[in-house]
Amino acid sequence: MTKTRTQPLPLNGSTLANDARLLEKVHATGVRHGIDYTDDAVVTELLTERRRTLERIQRGPLVWWFALTLTAAVLWPIVAPDIPELADNPVLSYAPAGPLLLIAVACLALVRVRWKRALTQDALAGYREVLGLARAHGRGPTHVPAWLEGRRPDGSGKATAPVPTYPRVEPQPGDAAHQSDASTTTLPVPPKPEAVTAYERIAEEGGWHDEAGCLLVAAGAGGAIWAVTSDAPVGYAALVLVPAAVAVWLAGSRQGAEKRRLRAEAEAYVDAVAAAQATGAQTPDLSPALRALLDQ
Repeated sequence: MTKTRTQPLPLNGSTLANDARLLEKVHATGVRHGIDYTDDAVVTELLTERRRTLERIQRGPLVWWFALTLTAAVLWPIVAPDIPELADNPVLSYAPAGPLLLIAVACLALVRVRWKRALTQDALAGYREVLGLARAHGRGPTHVPAWLEGRRPDGSGKATAPVPTYPRVEPQPGDAAHQSDASTTTLPVPPKPEAVTAYERIAEEGGWHDEAGCLLVAAGAGGAIWAVTSDAPVGYAALVLVPAAVAVWLAGSRQGAEKRRLRAEAEAYVDAVAAAQATGAQTPDLSPALRALLDQ
């Protein structure tokens, strides 16, 4: 049975409560947006509901209409001239492609507007403010999910709604004492194992072995067929590509097994970091590969 992993929050209420000045600002932000950002259950519900809404918008009927009308706009000028009823009418053969293209663009634009409106709505914008304030107080989040800032799933690209940046707030003696008291209840942040570092190096590698193996087999079979049909024995030399394909597949299998082994250790490390952060510990920034595990 596959283990169900809990989605950790980018920032927990206990972390916010460790700094009196930060907590005051967070409460003020919550009042403006009508939500208690120190309540982990409330924030979890907010993020879950908003993420599902954004995913529904990105996969909704308008996206399908965009794909259908764009495909029709591209294919119409190609197919229409071969239809006897339309071939003799230049207007019917080519003109409909224009309106279809406009409809496709309109559908895509409407999807973008709805998606951005959902991403920048008040409560979600307020949570990004909280993350920015926490960073300014030296209590930044372990990770910021790519969807929360409107980035691509891999975290690349320009953020549509980035976490705001505020001037750095210098700690006060009282804050240091409070942190010292709170530290007795925090979990230790585990050191990063070498296996996790190895996972970060190979996380984006692979994925081409199956395709390359199939191409090699197809090339070998094609050469053999050419040799048989054309009475050209040299074509049989292409059969050496078949064992090469097997070697590629075996290499891919080994790499996949190694990645799964390292991923298990990376997930355990990420869970430990998230657990430490949940108790108010200061945790290190996670790499894109490890943040991707949190977003899944």
